[in-house]
Amino acid sequence: MVNGILGKKLGMTQVFTEDGVRIPITVLQAGPCVVVQRKSKTADGYEAAQLGLVQDRRVRRATKPQLGHFKKSGVAPARFLREVPLAEGDGDTKPGDAVNVTLFKPKDKVHVVGLSKGRGFAGVMKRHHFRGGGASHGSMFHRAPGSIGASAFPSRVLKGTRAAGRMGNARVTVRNLEVVRVNAEENLLWVKGSIPGPNGGYLIIRKAAS
Repeated sequence: MVNGILGKKLGMTQVFTEDGVRIPITVLQAGPCVVVQRKSKTADGYEAAQLGLVQDRRVRRATKPQLGHFKKSGVAPARFLREVPLAEGDGDTKPGDAVNVTLFKPKDKVHVVGLSKGRGFAGVMKRHHFRGGGASHGSMFHRAPGSIGASAFPSRVLKGTRAAGRMGNARVTVRNLEVVRVNAEENLLWVKGSIPGPNGGYLIIRKAAS
C-alpha cells in the first residue's frame, strides 16, 4: 500500500480549539495522484511507486520519451513526479492506481518534504547568524566574516567553514507534523505547523512510522 502522496502548499491559517487554544495550520492540496510506475526489488533493486500529481493544467510540451513513459502505464502526462517507498512484498500497487487524501486521517503524523525558499547569495550574518561587529562609525568591522584560518598551519581553509554563499532552495524535511483535518471532496489536508517553501510549492507528504 502506498503510504505517501504528492501535493502543493496553499498557505497558512489558524484554528481555535474548544478551550480557546490557537493552532497554526498549513493547508495543503494533497493529490489526487496516480501511480505512473511500479519499482520492484527484482527489476530495480528496491520497492517503490512513482506517483504523478494530477492537476487542472495539462502538460502541453511533453517530450517523446516522457510521452512513452506515461503511455506505458496508460495515464496522462503529469508535471510533478516523485517516488515514495513501499514495503517489501507489496504486490497490490500497480500502474494506473489512484492515490488520494483519504490515505490520511486526523491525528496522523506525517513527514513533509519541500524545497525551501531561495534567498540568493547571502552573507554570513544572514546565512549563518554571525553576530557581526559594532555598528558605530569607528568600528571598521561590520558584516565581514572575520578569520577563516591560520596562515602557517594548516595554510588552507578547512572544509565546512561557514562562509557566504547560496542560501535556501534546498530540500527540507519537516517531521512528525499532526494532521488536523482532512477534506476528501476538495483534496485538502490541514497540518499543524509550518511547511518549507512558497505558496504553490510542490511537496511530498509521507505517513510517519507509528
